[in-house]
Amino acid sequence: MSRFAKVNLLDVEDSVGERAPGIDGRFGRRHLDSRDLGVSRFRYDPNLRSPFAHSHREQEEAYVVVGGGGRVLLDDEVIELRQWDVVRVAPEVVRAFEAGPDGLDLIAVGGPKPEGGDGVVGAAAWPDAADAGTR
Repeated sequence: MSRFAKVNLLDVEDSVGERAPGIDGRFGRRHLDSRDLGVSRFRYDPNLRSPFAHSHREQEEAYVVVGGGGRVLLDDEVIELRQWDVVRVAPEVVRAFEAGPDGLDLIAVGGPKPEGGDGVVGAAAWPDAADAGTR
């Protein structure tokens, strides 16, 4: 492992592609040659609600809103997000994002990645807007 590394996340290939139209995801961990840190960028098109969610078996994550705004679904709770908000999420919490009218641009930071990964993907159970009371 090198003593330091630099990467521009806009130069990293989009790893989400057609699996989730309207979401651009660029994972920097391997480009940084990092043993303990994952740093990624996610960009959601305006008003896009993610149809999928995920949790982790081991990794805690933090998300920094660097542009736009929207909402995050954390288990069954919906929280409003605006630029420069930071949300820390425990591994077992199921999370999904929804962009506002200006889109949503996030930096995700994760801890050490277990061998083979630890992400668990599933459907996002967004509550009805009337039930959520957060719109």
